[in-house]
Amino acid sequence: MPTQLPNERQLREPGSMELDPSGEGIAIEETRRLIASSKVEGTPVFNQSGEQLGSVYNFMVDKISGQVAYVVMSFGGFLGIGESYHPLPWRALTYDPRLGGYVVDIDRDRLVDAPQYSAGEDPFTDNEYGARIDAYYKTTPTA
Repeated sequence: MPTQLPNERQLREPGSMELDPSGEGIAIEETRRLIASSKVEGTPVFNQSGEQLGSVYNFMVDKISGQVAYVVMSFGGFLGIGESYHPLPWRALTYDPRLGGYVVDIDRDRLVDAPQYSAGEDPFTDNEYGARIDAYYKTTPTA
């Protein structure tokens, strides 16, 4: 039932990237090919066997190219305590609509030895950190 508030207006069709007709420039969160960062954060990450390894905590975007370089996956812990963060090259992940999450070709044992960091650390301030991630996963850096 409409509330008939003074500023109430009809929103666009779900899945549309039509801009907000009010001129505020707010787009819908998802289309067939695009998704808002807020919908990616929290998405589960699975290995090839379908075992959930963690979930997307955030992602790192290259300032020059505008491409996503790394997805930071939260791993382990309970209620945020003891959680570690594992940057994964974006190119190493594939979205699987059946699982409703991303799949990466790595098992839990190999992930334990992968580049990681804890809450409060900021390893990306080290210019060589990305190179170590790419070397570990044998991927080429985002240009």
